[in-house]
Amino acid sequence: MNAASRTPRRARVRAPELIGKGGWLNTGGTELTLADLRGRIVVLDFWTFCCVNCLHVLDELRELEEKHRDTLVIIGVHSPKFVHEAEHQAVVDAVERYGVEHPVLDDPELATWKQYAVRAWPTLVVVDPEGYVVAQHAGEGHAHALATLVAELEAEHETKGTLRRGDGPYVAPEPVATDLRFPGKALPLPGGTFLVSDSTRHQLVELAADAETVVRRIGSGERGFGPGTFNEPQGLALLPDSKVVVADTVNHALRTYDPATGEIATIAGTGRQWMQGQPTSGPALDVDLSSPWDVAWFADRLWIAMAGVHQLWTYDPVTGTVEAAAGTTNEGLVDGPAREAWFAQPSGLAAAGDRLWVADSETSALRWVERDGDGFAVRTAVGTGLFDFGHRDGDAAQALFQHPLGVTALPDGSVAVCDTYNHALRRYDPATGEVTTLATDLREPSGAVLADDDIVVVESARHRLTRLRLPEEAVRVESVAHRTQRAATDVAPGRLRLDVVFQAPAGQKLDTRYGPSTRLLVSSTPPELLAEGAGAGTDLGRDLVLADGVTEGVLHVSAMAASCDDDPANEYPACHVHQQDWGVPVRVTEDGADRLPLVLAGLDG
Repeated sequence: MNAASRTPRRARVRAPELIGKGGWLNTGGTELTLADLRGRIVVLDFWTFCCVNCLHVLDELRELEEKHRDTLVIIGVHSPKFVHEAEHQAVVDAVERYGVEHPVLDDPELATWKQYAVRAWPTLVVVDPEGYVVAQHAGEGHAHALATLVAELEAEHETKGTLRRGDGPYVAPEPVATDLRFPGKALPLPGGTFLVSDSTRHQLVELAADAETVVRRIGSGERGFGPGTFNEPQGLALLPDSKVVVADTVNHALRTYDPATGEIATIAGTGRQWMQGQPTSGPALDVDLSSPWDVAWFADRLWIAMAGVHQLWTYDPVTGTVEAAAGTTNEGLVDGPAREAWFAQPSGLAAAGDRLWVADSETSALRWVERDGDGFAVRTAVGTGLFDFGHRDGDAAQALFQHPLGVTALPDGSVAVCDTYNHALRRYDPATGEVTTLATDLREPSGAVLADDDIVVVESARHRLTRLRLPEEAVRVESVAHRTQRAATDVAPGRLRLDVVFQAPAGQKLDTRYGPSTRLLVSSTPPELLAEGAGAGTDLGRDLVLADGVTEGVLHVSAMAASCDDDPANEYPACHVHQQDWGVPVRVTEDGADRLPLVLAGLDG
């Protein structure tokens, strides 16, 4: 569809200015304004580095960014959820860690987020060369729609004479020489050395027994899915045949590395990201995965922390198959039978006896999986949900973590937790139900392994492994509690209309060939907030009823829509899945709104 025949857009809205107290990254020190970007197509990517969906979008944007480098400018607007993410150095580290090659505005106080009325991570806003907002997309899976829109805007503004071509404002930072660069996880090898996933350099590195000296590097160091390449690898585990299995995170695959021969092979995944509606079991090399972050051998199979879809999957090397074993893909903290439980970016695994410990990062929780009759069940040791976090020791019911990424079983039956955003190593003792702090002043610890009487911690943001003696007494720290700070939406008591706005991108239509192509799931914290309207359905609009007497809470909304290319001549049109989860803080007031619009794709009227 060309620019002339496209449906006319709504009344144009001037894009608000870009402001952020943290300043600009990847610009060589230049402070950018929208006036500086006039004549270019601008995509604002509102992201935060804890959010795996935001990381998916970074990868979705790479091809678009490269193809339209002379007309398109992508601007990352970093909008933090956790306290740690508001630290400027943490944002600097994240930009390098995830290979962000465009300017980034550090917005620790969510000033630009509020100006653009953003409600969810990630959100993409498209600004045309004349400085007007022309589209907004929440969630991931919008790469095709963006590519189509950018091509249309190029043609339209080339004709109008308002398109300006040339080099963009991105300035690459100076590289830093270190043996490791943002390592993810570590694994002791039988010979006494350590294998480390050197995530930002897309390699594995074997270190000597001193945990410092490089013995060898494995992989080319370039992003890739071919022979001898990885893409931001994370978790490592030994299979019974002594091969190392690697969670090749951004390749959405499991790879193996044979220390005896140096061979690298793929055992699960296709290199494509799993999306809603695709198979969740079958031959491992035929089923898509989604950001596998860690792996561990438990209950005669390999368990996979599938951070990208908030689930645990398993791989059976005997049958060569994978299947979803725990979690529903809904993001949150719900215990119970494994297939009914909810996780939120599980990122660390450790097997110990009859339990598989899980670091559930977005709920700042320590959880475990255990056998339950013929199946498995999920329990929570520490953590309450998506919005409460901090650094508090004591009874597990009151203890707090902040986005933990790693967990390690200790010899006495307790568990060490890499409390990543607290820069600490914590300990949970199942016998007493107590949480203590083992060490502080670590820098974003993301994994740890045992070595004799020591624990070796992956200090990801210090680019090293750090050996600590396991102390007999824990370090004492002052308790700090936090709750995610986002402005609440004022809503009227009683009936509330929820509308998820979805407009199929140009050249596409909703795919209804096999039934409803949309899905909506609604819940709340506390559950008592909703008197009516919770649950699943296929309509993207729903009437909710807020209960009397509950004055504030969070509405959890998960939406999905599938659209296909609208070309009658194409017997097999390409289809695209758009999905997003929202956690919307609400406050019940007499003069509040009686409608809550959430934009999945398009512009709300």
